[in-house]
Amino acid sequence: MTERRPLLELRSVEVRYGGVPAVRGLSLEVAPGELVGLIGPNGAGKSTTLHAIMGVVPVATGEILVDGASLLGRPPETVARSGVALVPEGRRVFADFSVEENLRLGLAARRNGGGIEALREAFDLFPALAESRRRPAGVLSGGQQQQLAIARALVAGPRLLLLDEPSLGLAPAVVDSVFETLDRVRERGVTVLLVEQRAQRTVALADRTYVLANGGLRATLTPADASDTRRLVAAYLA
Repeated sequence: MTERRPLLELRSVEVRYGGVPAVRGLSLEVAPGELVGLIGPNGAGKSTTLHAIMGVVPVATGEILVDGASLLGRPPETVARSGVALVPEGRRVFADFSVEENLRLGLAARRNGGGIEALREAFDLFPALAESRRRPAGVLSGGQQQQLAIARALVAGPRLLLLDEPSLGLAPAVVDSVFETLDRVRERGVTVLLVEQRAQRTVALADRTYVLANGGLRATLTPADASDTRRLVAAYLA
């Protein structure tokens, strides 16, 4: 845990589907400016945790706080207006819209002014998008579409960025570019909670990585653990 006041805090959160717990007593923290990972096998409760933070699924018990304020009971649009943005699994860009039009949709959720500057910063962070700003998003490569999905969330000016499986379905070479993108986002001071299937890469990148299994917290790993294959596998398969 960090000594700084957390931007995001989950306290003993439980989420149920039809009475069956999908997340069980989960507690975690993300401090301002941190990139924190969330890994675990399929069905561990990773995506459900992100959806609970965004208000997409209800929390049965526990507390979710952003900058000390509770998010419980707030609908997703209210959570978004409070400065939380989710990049969902599968990118979900608007294929027939241009790159710039996709980004301008992200500006609609911006809490403050500075939309033109936000677009400029997005194109500075993602030069490939700047080169394709007039092209339909549907003709971009998978990696570029993932960059667009992240950029669209960033132009809204979120305090907290939630990423759900950004490398899913991408070729290994493209995965490298996605993780490079995440590192650049972190360098900009954006606070990130990252759900990922690539455990070793995530542990190496993140300031701290939580491992989930059967909906509960099983281990907390640091970048030093990325090279400890035995510990990594034991934590992941717990």
